[in-house]
Amino acid sequence: MFPHWIRNARVLVAAVVLAAGLAAATSAAAATLDRLRDFVRETQTARAQFTQTVVDRAGRATQSANGEFLLSRPGKFRWAVDKPYRQLIVGDGEKIWFYDEDLQQVIVRGSREALGATPAALLSGREDVEKAFSWQDLPAADGLDWLAAKPLAKDAAFAEIRLGFDARGLVALDLLDAFGQRSSIRFTGMERNPKLPPETFRFVPPKGADVLGEAR
Repeated sequence: MFPHWIRNARVLVAAVVLAAGLAAATSAAAATLDRLRDFVRETQTARAQFTQTVVDRAGRATQSANGEFLLSRPGKFRWAVDKPYRQLIVGDGEKIWFYDEDLQQVIVRGSREALGATPAALLSGREDVEKAFSWQDLPAADGLDWLAAKPLAKDAAFAEIRLGFDARGLVALDLLDAFGQRSSIRFTGMERNPKLPPETFRFVPPKGADVLGEAR
């Protein structure tokens, strides 16, 4: 059984990968699947700062964090939480590495097993990712245009993803899980196709850290 933060992180990364893709290819126009297709064809890397707030079904904020997200297709990403704690998730194309600095613990999973049938299929470069979801344009709210994606798989870890766009592109992402918990992510400084060194997506467990899972 994974720690609670690991389970949340798996769902969060799946959502953010989809978000990064749509953000890079969206302009002031309304969000459409054509933008997602454009990203799959044209975007190889992306980088953004994020803030994340987790709210329970009663509307109470239970967690907050901020950090940086980086993506390199196919199959690589880096999700680094800087505050209020330091946690790191790295996808190197074959494995997903979850590192909790305070616990000095590393958990390793195969990419397919860790993320399953989620929006993270974008990491593999698949252009048919949209077939795993039902899509709906939502009414504009809070000055943003919204697009909803609901997974078709019955065993999905989340119930719905909502993506909010302004004139700059994607700036908001809300993820609702099956228990009514909502993760709200806000992006700033989204870059499309920045130069990212290969070592960005490599992870070597720190000396002395406990390593659990599929390290080999």
